[in-house]
Amino acid sequence: MSFDAILRALPPGSSVQAAGRLAHGGTDPRSVAVRLGSPRLRCASLLKPLYAWTAERGGGWAAAAEPAVVDSCNDHTRTLWLGTGPRVVLDRIADRTGVRWAPPAEERFGSVEVTADEVVTAYCALAAAGWFGDRDAQAIVTWMAEAGQDFGVRKLFPGQIAVKCGWYGGADETWLRTHAVTVDRLPDGTSRVICVLTALPYLGAQERAGYRAALDGGGSVDGEHERICGEVVRALVGATIAELGG
Repeated sequence: MSFDAILRALPPGSSVQAAGRLAHGGTDPRSVAVRLGSPRLRCASLLKPLYAWTAERGGGWAAAAEPAVVDSCNDHTRTLWLGTGPRVVLDRIADRTGVRWAPPAEERFGSVEVTADEVVTAYCALAAAGWFGDRDAQAIVTWMAEAGQDFGVRKLFPGQIAVKCGWYGGADETWLRTHAVTVDRLPDGTSRVICVLTALPYLGAQERAGYRAALDGGGSVDGEHERICGEVVRALVGATIAELGG
């Protein structure tokens, strides 16, 4: 399905972004990006591997970084984020990737606003660092390949793929956010990075009440994100793969 067909089928009030890049040897031979709706979105889970990469090292780094990436653990992410300092983390991301994100006023790691293209740029730098000898970056990409949550994105790729997915639905928000980033390396050594961000309307009072009850009770809401957003996320990833070629 084309980007145009996907965007035309979305309900009013939707915001989505998709971006992808093929990069080899420091060049960008092919990039693609599309956006509908809000120019910037939050996608806390997708940034956790980048926070881990730029957090202070120490004896307990891997013990916090691995579950932050593999299990998307918020407590371990906060340990990395606050233990290093939000501004330091974001400054280091800017130094290593060329992408500068503004520190959120409340300094919560989940409040950083991004574009899909910025996320792709940052992950291209992470992937390149790992493939050219940065052991911590290499470990992070390996952990992404082990992450369980993927909203069906892995099946769109023929081989092993590093994936980081995430979701959020705030009590004060009338949409569900579901997002994904993928990193892989093609046989010719080209790195391929794809990012998809979605924020789709979620207006039903009964649905919203059930969603909040599940969260408050410690239950899973993955099924709601799959029902509302899963097909769109996979369609956008698939369209980005097709547009990139390679």
